Amino acid sequence: MPMISAHDGTPLYVKDWGEGRPVVLIHGWPLNADSWEVQALGLAEAGYRVVSYDRRGFGRSGQPWSGYDYDTMAGDLAAVIEELDLTDAALVGFSMGGGEVARYFSGADAGRVSRAAFISSVAPGLLQSEANPDGAPASLFEEMRAGLRKDRPAFLADFFKQFYGQGVFSGGVSQSVLDWTQGMALMASPRATLECVTAFGMTDFTADVARITVPTLVVHGTADKIVPIDATARRMATLVPQAQLIEYDGAPHGLGATHAERLLDDLKAFLA
Repeated sequence: MPMISAHDGTPLYVKDWGEGRPVVLIHGWPLNADSWEVQALGLAEAGYRVVSYDRRGFGRSGQPWSGYDYDTMAGDLAAVIEELDLTDAALVGFSMGGGEVARYFSGADAGRVSRAAFISSVAPGLLQSEANPDGAPASLFEEMRAGLRKDRPAFLADFFKQFYGQGVFSGGVSQSVLDWTQGMALMASPRATLECVTAFGMTDFTADVARITVPTLVVHGTADKIVPIDATARRMATLVPQAQLIEYDGAPHGLGATHAERLLDDLKAFLA
């Protein structure tokens, strides 16, 4: 698989599977492109060109000290699209990756993109405010950073149980999936892992999503304890004129694994 250079020279690991209209998959925190396994394989088999990449600081991409802000990370997305000369592309962002999709529409050649999908996404913003009373207080993100500094492996192991809704109805994955997810997370730079908590927790994407004029899919679980649906997906559906909101009743945050085939089917229907 190729390595693409971001505008600041950071190498980005890219997977490029299949042929057809391009679909770019942007992963969540603190994972990498492998987390899209079911959807990437299924979409490629369905006749799409599926591009996924490891965010800077994560997976097999370079681990620079800086650049973990959404302007830079959306620039990385643009670099991938430009280097591969993708047109008529669909952007699909999971969780933190929804922020890159949103910011892309503010600062890049959005004419290359014809569809956008936000899966368990942080957009239009997680932070609690007068405009977003259902959001999370800033103190929560400071607590996350403190937990990561104290014992990153232990913090992440506990985090992923909530991520997948272990022990709750309509959630949960096997121990093997938990182990696989933990392995992906521990490949990441500790610096990137910390800095991206600030990025996805504190960034307001309201102005970015207001620029989205392409058909848009929003998928979110009603039992998401990581990214609450009222603060994000339900607000997104009111801010984007062409947004279609699909709620997965009782589903947790990591529905790309807990509801893998359903998500694949919904993406296929949207892309068609």
